[in-house]
Formats: sequence, C-alpha cells, structure tokens
Amino acid sequence: MIEWKRLSFDEMDNRLLYQVLKLRVDVFVVEQECAYPELDNKDLLDGVKHLIGLIDDRVVAGARLIPAGLSYPATSIGRVVVCPSVRELKLGHSLMEKAVAECLHLWPNQAIEIGAQAHLEQFYKRHGFEAFSAPYLEDGIPHIDMRRKA
Repeated sequence: MIEWKRLSFDEMDNRLLYQVLKLRVDVFVVEQECAYPELDNKDLLDGVKHLIGLIDDRVVAGARLIPAGLSYPATSIGRVVVCPSVRELKLGHSLMEKAVAECLHLWPNQAIEIGAQAHLEQFYKRHGFEAFSAPYLEDGIPHIDMRRKA
C-alpha cells in the first residue's frame, strides 16, 4: 500500500530528501540520459510542496507542486517521477490524481500547467490536461506545455 506525504523542503528529514533527489537523478539524469541541472533551487522556494509516495518507507514516486508565478503563470506540477522497480504497479496515474487534488486543495480554482514530455501527452490528457504549445526541445527531450483548466 502506498502512503502519500505532502511536505515542504524544510519538513523533509535528510534521509527522505536524499531518497527524493536520488530517485529524480536516477530517472531524469541517468535513465533518460539527460545531463541538466536537476537541483534548480525551486525545491527551496516558499510555497513549493513535494508530493512523495512511499512503500515500506521507501520513496517510489514523487511530484513537485509549485504555486503560480514560479515556473508558469499558473500553478504547476513538475518532476513527476515513478521508481522503475515499481512501474508495474501503474502508480503514475495515482500520482497524478493525487498531485492534481493536492494542487486544488492548496490553490483552489486555479489552472494547473505542466511542461510534459511530448510522448506522455496522452497520459496527461487522461488527467484533464490539454496541450497549448507546439512541441519544443528542453534538455534535448521533446516537450509540450499543457494546462488543466480551473
């Protein structure tokens, strides 16, 4: 059973923070072979929350919830990640459902914007997001901006 936590940077202890950052680096930098500045200082900003999925105290999923104006004009969800060893559990949909619900709880009646990897457009459409940009390259990976209306 997955346990969800929503925490600010300062609410995470060192071990939990290490697990979150390691998962993101393992997937975004190593698995996707994309050298980019994973530590972008947004984790530390006021109002940013980290949605963390744990199984047996092990971080297996996560997303970063960002207030409007920090990444996009609207509220945003980023760093959506699921550990490769548990992908057969299909936690991505549970993660996005929880991330959207948490954003709506934190920032009611606001749109949510994301910079999605283009090959995941249909995945995000299942969660109410619609593309509003042409595809573009970000760190060598095709992306598309998507929005979920308020």
